Amino acid sequence: MLALHATLAAVLLVLSILSLGLGAAPMGWGEVLGGLFGTGPEEHRIIVRQIRLPRVLLAWLLGAALGMSGAALQGLLRNPLAEPGLLGISASAGLGAVLALYFGLTAFGIWILPSLAMAGALGATLLLYALTRGGTSNLTLILAGVALSSLAGALTSLALNLAPNPASVQDIVLWLLGSIADRSLADVGLVLPFVAVGLVLLMAAAPALTLLTLGEAEAASLGVQLPRLRGLIITGSALAVGACVSVTGTIGFVGLVVPHLLRGLVRHQPGSLLLPSALGGAVLVLGADLVIRLLDTPQPLMLGVVTALVGAPFFLALVVQSRRTLP
Repeated sequence: MLALHATLAAVLLVLSILSLGLGAAPMGWGEVLGGLFGTGPEEHRIIVRQIRLPRVLLAWLLGAALGMSGAALQGLLRNPLAEPGLLGISASAGLGAVLALYFGLTAFGIWILPSLAMAGALGATLLLYALTRGGTSNLTLILAGVALSSLAGALTSLALNLAPNPASVQDIVLWLLGSIADRSLADVGLVLPFVAVGLVLLMAAAPALTLLTLGEAEAASLGVQLPRLRGLIITGSALAVGACVSVTGTIGFVGLVVPHLLRGLVRHQPGSLLLPSALGGAVLVLGADLVIRLLDTPQPLMLGVVTALVGAPFFLALVVQSRRTLP
């Protein structure tokens, strides 16, 4: 297990240095480290610290949030197709941001959009958490999440349909496509506390997730409190994913793909999959962002588009595989 963690961390470190050196003013490893630690020229420090470093840090936070949340939800729901978007948290956060753009509230301050996005995620979380306290089943939880996601998607489409001008439509669409470009350290500072708390809550659920593989009755007999476990995972996922969505827009499929790629390497133990999924998610997001920056396209590709192009075929393959395993 330690070897897997070390390998993923090493890959993430290499990709991070490559990302810090890539751009209109390419830099070597030495120049990147000089700019990062303040020993290089002032222009290198500005480029690395203020322009490229926030992009890398957001990729870490976003990937970790999506990867660990996906692994936790798949373990909780015992559904290989579960991912953070399943519970409607991402869609609800997206709706909050869309409302800020639709009504032009961003003119009143840079914090309005992320604040409303996180308020949307919080509202969805409170509703789902109320369901978990009532001792609801996993099926009811999934259905409630699907309903929330559909409602948020419908209201987002309504906002696009009634947008007062083409500029508003463009702003909404670009935000919904998802990106970590042109972000600042202030955005990182906004996201970091919520992601950190969310990941801690998810890691606290790791032992119970492993016991849950024995079955709900057996896990309960061993001291696992299912309502508390659901609450930990839902709240942790909402905090981490909702905070990231409030800054980066909607990025899909990372939480679906990464746990599946790594599950066999941890002997299919849900609790042991959480940390590798966080590291793997960061690797996937940062790698996808590097691909975007290396490709020469007429218009810059958006991160959400690339992850969807990778994740959608993967999702279909999982559906086909699941059907083949059914009796």
